[in-house]
Amino acid sequence: MHDKLTVATVLKPQGIRGEVKVKALTDSAEDLKGLKKLFIDGVEYPVLSVRAQGDFAYMGLKGVADRNAAELLRGKDMLAERSEMPELPDGRYYIVDLIGCEVVTERGDFIGEVTEVTPAKTDIYTLDAGGKSITFVAADGVITEVDVAARKITVNEKRFREVSL
Repeated sequence: MHDKLTVATVLKPQGIRGEVKVKALTDSAEDLKGLKKLFIDGVEYPVLSVRAQGDFAYMGLKGVADRNAAELLRGKDMLAERSEMPELPDGRYYIVDLIGCEVVTERGDFIGEVTEVTPAKTDIYTLDAGGKSITFVAADGVITEVDVAARKITVNEKRFREVSL
């Protein structure tokens, strides 16, 4: 498992004092409030303040003192240590933990390997199936089991065929 998770993307500077507006890549921007430090391009930034509003947050970072410094962070991903993130409820997983998992049917037939998960109301999974790309929506009844430790996702073959492209 990865020890750092991508938790937000810097959208733009906010004001003249170095604050940045970020798009949270977590279930809620509220998840960012408990963070003590973030990493951007490998540089550690202690978190000074967080104001959450919906999917967005306004953050003050130590070392980002003005609008010019904040502008340099535009478009960059913010990473946090996994240990600082809230515990996930049962049935929820960090996307980084799903990438590389093999997808198999309930009979054990290999379908492909997860290469991407696009967060949406119903997440969209992209698989590499021997050089062919397969996309499917994680609609009700498609995924029957996720075993992150074993790197395996089991799907109901009938439902998978109904929703895959």
